[in-house]
Amino acid sequence: MTWTDLQTALGREGYVASDDLAVALQLALSLGRPLLLEGAAGVGKTEIARCLSAVKDTRLIRLQCYEGLDAAQAIYEWNYQRQLLSIRAAAEDGVTGKAVEDRIFSREFLLERPLLAAITQDAPPVLLIDEIDRADEEFEAYLFEVLSDFQISIPELGTITATTRPIVILTSNGTRDLSDALRRRCLYTYVAYPDRATELAILKARCRDVEARLGEQIVGFVQKLREEDLEKTPGIAEMLDFAAALMGLGIADLTDDPAVLQSTLTTLLKTQSDQAQITREVAGRIAGKAA
Repeated sequence: MTWTDLQTALGREGYVASDDLAVALQLALSLGRPLLLEGAAGVGKTEIARCLSAVKDTRLIRLQCYEGLDAAQAIYEWNYQRQLLSIRAAAEDGVTGKAVEDRIFSREFLLERPLLAAITQDAPPVLLIDEIDRADEEFEAYLFEVLSDFQISIPELGTITATTRPIVILTSNGTRDLSDALRRRCLYTYVAYPDRATELAILKARCRDVEARLGEQIVGFVQKLREEDLEKTPGIAEMLDFAAALMGLGIADLTDDPAVLQSTLTTLLKTQSDQAQITREVAGRIAGKAA
């Protein structure tokens, strides 16, 4: 599959990928390297992994990162409740010592978390490590063994090597600098907010019934809104929600009813200060410039 074939296949799944992104994805697939996608929240980084898993007809395994994430939550942990029950059952049967230890520290009692699950699939899954910048710097060290050798060391069992190599997509919103060691292990591309033509193509792909004029207004309005000084800039998902709201209300033109337009901004503005800033007058001004 060439990068243009991949771009077309993603388009069939509703994802309009730029040439640079399609090439980066193709290189990651052909070289077997993780791909780090960086960009503002809402530009569609997570959606790339979902659509890629659909294109490859494989499982999507997602690790959502957050502050305090550790190996037990990301890689594996033991099923302590089952272990205790097994120990009690063994004691009742008079079994003790190494036989019990060997049993309770077997794969039967191992709970696979996303990283371990990703390397033990029969078919290569898409492993999405989402918002890696939210995790602590120390957690990045846990990823190195997986991303370098695709293997995980478990003291009680030894080293588990990947049965298949997962397709690894990492995303970052840029809230902190990632380590050089992590960046060296990945291919990299920056995902920006789409230009007007690309965002209109996304809207048409996801909302096929949208009228041409309304579609132009929706994209123009959202792109102008992003130029305002907002706490949370609306992303592509919010733009699609905005379009769905307008279509559901039967709105054919953004300038027809300022009150209704203002009410639909709940799909775009997600903080109190942003909603207070974009008054009916401001929304009307932006709508007038949107077409």
